[in-house]
This record gives sequence, C-alpha cells and structure tokens, in this order.
Amino acid sequence: MDLNLSAVTRPVERLVATAQNGLEVLRLGGLETGNSPSPSQVVESVPMYKLRRYFPPDSRPGHPQAGPPVLLVHPMMMSANMWDVTRDEGAVGILHAAGLDPWVIDFGSPDKVEGGMRRNLADHIVALSEALDVMTEVAGQHVHLAGYSQGGMFCYQAAAYRRSKGIASIVTFGSPVDTLAALPMGIPPNLAAATANFMADHVFNRLDVPSWLARTGFQMLDPLKTTKARIDFVRQLHDREALLPREAQRKFLESEGWIAWSGPAVSELLKQFIAHNRMMTGGFAINGQLVTLTDITCPVLAFVGEVDDIGQPPAVRGIRRAAPNAEVYEYTLRAGHFGLVVGSRAAQQTWPTVADWVLWISGHGDKPTDIFPMADQPAEHTDRGVALSSRLAHGLGEASGVALTIVRGAADAFVAANKSVCTLAVETVRTLPRLARLGQINDHTRISLGRIIGEQAHDAPNGEFLLFDGRVHSYEAVNRRIDNVVRGLIGVGVRQGEHVGVLMETRPSALVAIAALSRLGAVAVLLTPDVDLAAAVRLGGATEIITDPPNLPTARQLPGQVLILGGGESRDLHLPDDAGVIDMEQIDPDAVELPAWYRANPGLARDLAFIGFTTGGGQLVAKQITNYRWALSAFGTASTAALGRNDTVYCLTPLHHESGLLVSLGGAVVGGTRIALSRGLRADRFIAEVRQYGVTVVSYTWAMLRDVIDDPGFTLHGNHPVRLFIGSGMPTGMWQRVVDVFAPAHVVEFFATTDGHAVLANVSGAKIGSKGRPLPGAGHVELGAYDAEHDLILETDRGLVRVPDTGEVGILLAEPRGPIDPTASVKRGVFAPADTWISTEYLFRRDADGDFWLVGRRGSAVRTGRGMVFCEPITDALGMIPALDLAVTYGVPIDGHHVAVTAVTLLPGATITAADLSEAVAAMPFGLGPDVVHVVGELTLSATYRPTVSALRAAGIPKPGRHAWYFDGDANRFRRLTGAARAEIFDAHGHARPT
Repeated sequence: MDLNLSAVTRPVERLVATAQNGLEVLRLGGLETGNSPSPSQVVESVPMYKLRRYFPPDSRPGHPQAGPPVLLVHPMMMSANMWDVTRDEGAVGILHAAGLDPWVIDFGSPDKVEGGMRRNLADHIVALSEALDVMTEVAGQHVHLAGYSQGGMFCYQAAAYRRSKGIASIVTFGSPVDTLAALPMGIPPNLAAATANFMADHVFNRLDVPSWLARTGFQMLDPLKTTKARIDFVRQLHDREALLPREAQRKFLESEGWIAWSGPAVSELLKQFIAHNRMMTGGFAINGQLVTLTDITCPVLAFVGEVDDIGQPPAVRGIRRAAPNAEVYEYTLRAGHFGLVVGSRAAQQTWPTVADWVLWISGHGDKPTDIFPMADQPAEHTDRGVALSSRLAHGLGEASGVALTIVRGAADAFVAANKSVCTLAVETVRTLPRLARLGQINDHTRISLGRIIGEQAHDAPNGEFLLFDGRVHSYEAVNRRIDNVVRGLIGVGVRQGEHVGVLMETRPSALVAIAALSRLGAVAVLLTPDVDLAAAVRLGGATEIITDPPNLPTARQLPGQVLILGGGESRDLHLPDDAGVIDMEQIDPDAVELPAWYRANPGLARDLAFIGFTTGGGQLVAKQITNYRWALSAFGTASTAALGRNDTVYCLTPLHHESGLLVSLGGAVVGGTRIALSRGLRADRFIAEVRQYGVTVVSYTWAMLRDVIDDPGFTLHGNHPVRLFIGSGMPTGMWQRVVDVFAPAHVVEFFATTDGHAVLANVSGAKIGSKGRPLPGAGHVELGAYDAEHDLILETDRGLVRVPDTGEVGILLAEPRGPIDPTASVKRGVFAPADTWISTEYLFRRDADGDFWLVGRRGSAVRTGRGMVFCEPITDALGMIPALDLAVTYGVPIDGHHVAVTAVTLLPGATITAADLSEAVAAMPFGLGPDVVHVVGELTLSATYRPTVSALRAAGIPKPGRHAWYFDGDANRFRRLTGAARAEIFDAHGHARPT
C-alpha cells in the first residue's frame, strides 16, 4: 500500500516542485541562492571606471599588511561581477583566502553612463593605466595584472603602454594575441581581416552592441553547450538542491553578466587587433601614441584552454613571439573559454595556480609545479587552433572512434580548402583593381599624389596614414593639413605649373609640402642636400623654395623666395623683418580666398609632377618625373607587394630620393597603408621603430641595409613583423644575409628606368640577384640582341632587330606608354614596320624561366685581352661568397686596353682565399670573371648607398700583397698577385710597365 502511494505522490511532488521553482525563475530570473557578494570598498570612482578593493584591510593599528595586490580586469561585454559570482569558488574569494590582496576595475555599463557609448579601446587602456597608478600608491608595491579574454588583452596593452612600469606580472586567461593565428570556426585569416575591416568601417561606426546581443553572440559560439545546459536546467528544475551550486553561474551567463559594448570600441577592436593583428606586429595606437608588446618586460603567465574556441591556443600563445623581452609561462587545462575563470575546474585549478604564481613572483613561495615556459611559436602558422572536429568531439563526446576519424579528416579538409580559396579571393580582389586602373591610365587621365591621398581620406578618413616620432596621423588629418598648405601657397602667389624647390628633412611637413604642390598642380623640385643646390635650383627652374627650420640658413643662400613650413618643436625662428622669408605657419588658411583658376588635383598623367637629381659623369642631371611615372611605380609597388591597410611601409630613404617618393610613399598611398618616416638609418633605431610602428614592409636602396645587419651591435631577438623588403640594387650577398636574419621575410627587387616605361620586379625573391619579370600592368618590354664588342644592336636578314636566345645578351627595349622624354633614345621599325620602342641603354640576359638578369649599362663592358667582360655578373657572383661584405667591378685602362678589376670588402673577422674566388667564378652562369681581385678597407658609397668606382679606377692596378689575386687563365684559377704577375698583366694589356 505504501509503495502504491509513493508511486502516486512522488510525481505530484516533483510536478509541484518544478512549478514552484519555475515560478521563482520567471519572477526573479533565477533561484534565490542566499549568496551575498564579497565585502569591497570603492577606492577610486571616476566616470570611466570604479576601482574596488575586496576584503579591505582593517585600518586599526597593528593589523597585518595586505598581501601582494592583484588587479582583475574584465572584458568590455562582461560585468566586473564575474570575479565574485560565488564567494567560495569566485576569484576574489580564493585569492583572498590564499593571502593576496584582490582588486577589481569596473568599467561599468557604458549605456548607463553619460558618453559611455562613445568610449573606444584607448579609453579603457588609459583608464587601466591610471588605476594602476592609484593601486601602486595605495598598496605601496607593484601590482599583478590579471585579465580574462579581452581583459587580458587590455593587460598586455596597458603594460606595453606603460613600458611595464609598476607591474609585477601579468596573468591572462584565454586572451588572444596573434588573433589571426586561429579564429573561431576555422575562419580563414584573410576573410576575417576583410570582414573585420568592413564591419569596423560600415557597421560599428553606426551601431552599438546592447547587452542582450553580447550575450547571444557569446552563446552562439558554442550552441551545443548552451542548449545542453538549458535542457539540463529544465530537467532538474524539480531538484532545487542539485541546481543551487551552479545557479549563480547560470544566472550570470543567462542574464546578469552581460553589459553593452560601445560601437567605437568594437570598431577599434576589429580594426586594430583582428583586421591588422597589431598586438602581434606592433604599432597599435593609444591616444596617438604607437605601442608594441615588445615593451613588456615583466613575467607573464597565460592560461590556455585546450578546447577554448574563442581564445584558441595558437592565438593565446602568440604572446611568446610578441613579447620577446618577457619571461612567458603557460598553464594548460581542459576547459572552454568561460570555464577558465568560473566554475569548479577554475576553483580547483586556475585560481590556486594564480595565487601560487603571485606568491612565487613576489618572493613568498615556490614556483607552481604545473606551469612551464611557453615554447617558441613558429612564425608561419602550422596549427590552425581548435579544429572543427575537436570542437564537435568536445560538444558531443559520444562519437565512435571510426566516426570521429572520418569527421576529423573531412572537417579539416573542408577548412583547409575554404581557407585557400578565401585567401586567393581576397588577394585577387585587392590586386586586380589596381592593375586595371594602371592599365586604364592614358595621357589625359587625372592622376597625382595629391589626388590619391584625397581619395584615401574620403574612403577611410580615420585610417592611420603617417607615423613619425612615435605618433600616428590619420588620412583625414593629413589631407586637411595638405589643403591648408595649398591655401597658404596660393596666398603667397604660387600658381599651377610653377616649379617650387623643396629643401626639407624627411618629416611629416616635407610629405605635406610635396603633396600640397601636387594638389595645386605645381612641380616639386626635390633638392638634395649633397649636390650643388644653386645648380639644382637653376636646372629645376624653381622660383620659390619651401624649407624647414633646420635647412633655413642654406635655403636663404639660394635664389628665389623662401617659404618656411613645419618645424614642430623648433618654431622660434627670430627672423628679422627684412629676412625675405615667409613663415607659412603664420598664414590663416581660412582667410585665403581660393581664386577662380584653382581646381584641386588638376594634374594629368602626362604632366610633369616632380624633378629629381642625380650625378652622372660628374655632372648634375635633372630627372623629370611625370604623374604617369609616379603612378606606375606607386600602383606597381602596391600590387607587387600586395599592400593593404594592415601593412606599414618603413621609408628609410629621404623623400627627395626616387625610392622614397615613388616606391615607399607611392606604394603606401595607393595601398592605403601606413607609412612610417624615420629620422635616419641607425641599427638601434631601426629595430626599435620596426617594432614600435609594426613595420611589415621595409623600403631600401642599394646597400642601405648594410648599416643595420652588419652593425656589431645589431641583434634581432624574438618576433619581428617584417614580411617584405622592397627596393632596387641590393647586393647579392647582402640579399642573402637579409633573408637569413629576417626569415621568413623575403626581398622584392625592382628595376625601373627613369621614365618608367620599363619596370621589372622579382616578386618571389627565389632567384637572388635576378630583376624578375615585367610588372603586370606596366609597358611591354623586349630584348634586342646586342654585340658588346662593336656596340651594335643586331638585326635579322630582313633588317629587323633580332630577339636574343636564352642566356644571350640583349639591350632592354620598352614600348612607350604616356609621354616620351625628349632625351630618350627612340627606335622605330624595331621588331615590326613602323613600331616604336625606347632603348633603356641597359643590357640584360633572360634565363630559361623568363627571368631577367642585369648585365650592365650599354658601353660598360670592359674590353680585356681575354674578351669582353661584363661587370654586374661578376659583382653578383663574388658577392655570394659568405665572407664578402660588398663588391664592385670596374675597368682599369692600360694603353688602349682594359683590365677587369673587382674590389671587395670583407665582413668583420672574415677572410677569403684564392679557392673561394675560383669557385665563385667557375659557378658563374654567364660571362667571364675578373682579371684581378683585391680587398679594400672600405668602399665609398654614394648618397643612395651605391658603391662608387672613380677613386678605385684612378688608383689603377692594385699593388701586390696578401689580399690581391689575379686570374691565371692557363690554370683556370686565381693566384696570389705578386710583383712579377702584376708586370705580366701590363705586358699582356699594354706596353707601359709600372714604375
């Protein structure tokens, strides 16, 4: 009878209990647990944050001093109460019980604070830094920072911003650093970056994230777990005792734990740390200051969740490479994202380990047994993070071994294929429009530097453009400054078409001056300090000179009106009234009325835009650069280097040099990238700025990088963001050293004629020394067979120019596009009747793969007793000897003939032998080797870092000695150069013996 009654009453009791508990959940949002929050005291309260100290120490005399302080940092979309969900199993309670002093920063709910929905990331980081100052003053000791998810990112960023000042250590939980290393659901990095950029620019600049949407988004990342938790809750709704231990955590995740997220903060997160991945590369901006994680020097402990799909392990472990100056440890546990900090596993593993870590770092305990130094992470991502198959296995947990194997293989294959397709699609979408626009440019196309900057400012006004002295300037700000300078130029009488000299150091005001002249339609005459400036002004036809304060004394010695611009920190000019100098900074642009003739960016492709200078044969030569020439280099560089908004181009060359103007500035502007200007090339400054600015592309010219990689004090420790070096003329040995030191970065070597009709690029960098192939979108080029001995372009029996065979020397010819320089060597009827080609006067050979190799300039071959010797192949071949620093080959005349001589410099402490020279020459794929090789102490470099030979040639045949060798043709190898051997060289090439 009792059994029968129990069978009837139990279901009724269960139903009643379910109804009672369910009604309580509906009325109150959950079950009443009886928990009370841990005691706390608000130490600081400002509109941006509240700083709470939990379990504040008793102020009575004799009370023991609090333990090491720990500041807990929550992510923006979660409430700061996450650290105290339950007192016994919450972070603050466990840390306090372990003898620590827990503090919490509470950013509050921005939708309930005036101006809160206009907060950005920088506001949070600066606020965290200010809170640290308060804590260190109150606690009297350095603070341990601990942050969950994005809160951990805040910790890293604030530590870098402060250069680790006042921070004892950093502890993070599932906080991604290399965000593109592994993304949720296996999203391909390029697709994620493109999507993040779009969302930042077009969605979250108008839209905020309410708390309900933040909660929904978090739950959708693991829908299986969310659904299972809700089903389990309903199934156990009758059993209050079973539900109460987890009720606080459930209520937090279902309702109480979520706060709104301001649109500007979301937008900045997407742009800086997902699209551009700048925690990894450096160069993220905090209130205009550029910051890099390499400035973190305190110890770091990163908690890694093996099945964390938000802070995936490879993304979290990015801190190892991003912060090479810090000791980085990790603790791994089998947990998802939220389980790292809340729940039974966190109470049993996470927080006791954090307590042990803090005590160890503070010198009050032993090192925790389960933490290990984080291993070096590969630069190229080989692990895509928590695989789709692993997530399914974690969510379902019931699949058989065979089924799991099938699912894993299929899922990973799908993700890999999807990644490859998306990567190709994104690169194609970015590159094709540039090539198409380049191909559409004709004489009457309106194109100029000023115009492209204006387009970028219109499309991405808040996009970061110019980096200098650790500060960042947006496209909109630079564009506005350019417009103001244009008004100033008009105000002092400068008109469209006038030639204006620019004599300025490489700085923002120089870039603005050049761009303003372009927008006005004037011609910028780029004055180089190391040439005859008066002659340059005369050749360039400059009627005014724009200068900066450091160059003002020199500019005042030149003819023409002097305009002074910029100077920043040195504006105290003390100019007399009759100085004849106009201070452009004193002109109010709003007071200048624009004349009727003014039209912004009037320049056509055929119009002259810039005049540069070079020295040839001891004479100063003016080089005219049209808008078409600038556009060809700019679009070509941006396309070849695949420049995008996540790149930063480091401009080491001055803006008055072609490489700085056409490649660095041009490529950056067309690519919409950031350009970092440097005050000068120094090894210590180089690596510091590369990291501070997050440099991904370094521009160079000739042997410029020698001052960096060969400097005795240069070291490259840990991660670097560089992926490309772009420029022209890099010596082969230096090329090899650069790719060895900066692996996996590679070199993109360009060759371009002054008029821009012939452009080659070695895009892959696989063949060191090759100039590559014609640039897509540029003009058509071809080789015409060439006889160096008689200086003739060879023809067929029909009288047309013959195309040389593979490996045969030819002169590079280019089909003209755009205006033709009056001084160009124009050829007609070359390969077909009535066709028109321009001779570049450069000699090349083309290998079996179609790649071009520079042989030298026309007329530069050395006529020796052994035959015609081409200098460039020798220099390239000897340059690959590991001990060599630089090499240069030239001819020394002896009574109507020449001797081919190569001068080399050696790396510090290195030596070479005759066998080294013999092997290098024997391996040459083309041409003859030199007659003589000798070691010199130093090679003189030009202003563009190109070795000069005039002094070496004037010195004649080197003297005999231990560091000079001659080529013995009979033995086919090099031997030590003796007095007798030197005399034989004179006998073989002429009649005059050396005295």
